[in-house]
Amino acid sequence: MNSLGGTDLVVSPIGLGAAGLGGEYGAVEPATARATVRAALDAGITLIDVSPYYGRTTAETVLGSALKGVNRGSYVLATKVGRYDVDEFDFSADRVRRSVEESLRRLGTDHIDLIQCHDIEFGDLDQVVEETLPALRALQEKGVVRAVGITGYPLPALVSVAGRAPVDTVLSYCHYTLQCRTLAARIPFFADRGIGVLNASPLSMGLLTEAGPPDWHPAPAALRAACAEAAAFCRREGTDLARLALQFAVTLPGVASTIVGAVDPESVTRNVAWASEPLDTELLRAVEAILGDALDVEWPVGRPENS
Repeated sequence: MNSLGGTDLVVSPIGLGAAGLGGEYGAVEPATARATVRAALDAGITLIDVSPYYGRTTAETVLGSALKGVNRGSYVLATKVGRYDVDEFDFSADRVRRSVEESLRRLGTDHIDLIQCHDIEFGDLDQVVEETLPALRALQEKGVVRAVGITGYPLPALVSVAGRAPVDTVLSYCHYTLQCRTLAARIPFFADRGIGVLNASPLSMGLLTEAGPPDWHPAPAALRAACAEAAAFCRREGTDLARLALQFAVTLPGVASTIVGAVDPESVTRNVAWASEPLDTELLRAVEAILGDALDVEWPVGRPENS
């Protein structure tokens, strides 16, 4: 178990990403979703990360149902505010306060362990610093939330806000993977400020899997092709690109938890097993050679001034 920055929260090295429970990667039966959550808890996963955006509130509702009867002190519950649909963002103090109240009802709890500003690169960073975060800190003082963080894709946006306002955590996704390792250079900045770091989407939202990314994935065609070639190579070697990708992603010092999505109990069990295995460095070097110029390639997300 790892301490989450300077907070009093302690999290498992692997966290459960609940986006898939909201149907973001295809329909999931409620019974399967509940079994997935219970499998994660049984496997020792204590951090569960969700958002109102995932499934447009469906993931929170399903998660709340799955957690009924579970000891509230046995897991760390993280959700988000600010993003509610593909193009719907509202970081105003009034909306985030109402968002927290709505999440509490859907999740069936009286407090949220970690509340995060979701995808801040789509908002006005000044507003996040001057309005959103203070509103969440006020809820923290009331005991409604225990810690306050930010999430996003462009690292400059996370660094900008974390450098201007006190935040407890940052969640960075797709930035410490087999294909992109740029989060590593930012770890000292966050560590110096006592900020806990969460590394999400170690499989790069499906890019580093045998099945490949969903249609909505923002990766450019050349990057998709390079990752598909790497997946084919791993298949010929009798292994799975996702296995190598997960084993690599959990090696970054300074990360409190690596958040991995799952949509069925078998995936949870497999992910935990894979993460505990030693990294095949020979296979890693071969895959890195295949990725070649695709290493550290990113894609534009959010407002241009926040990238």
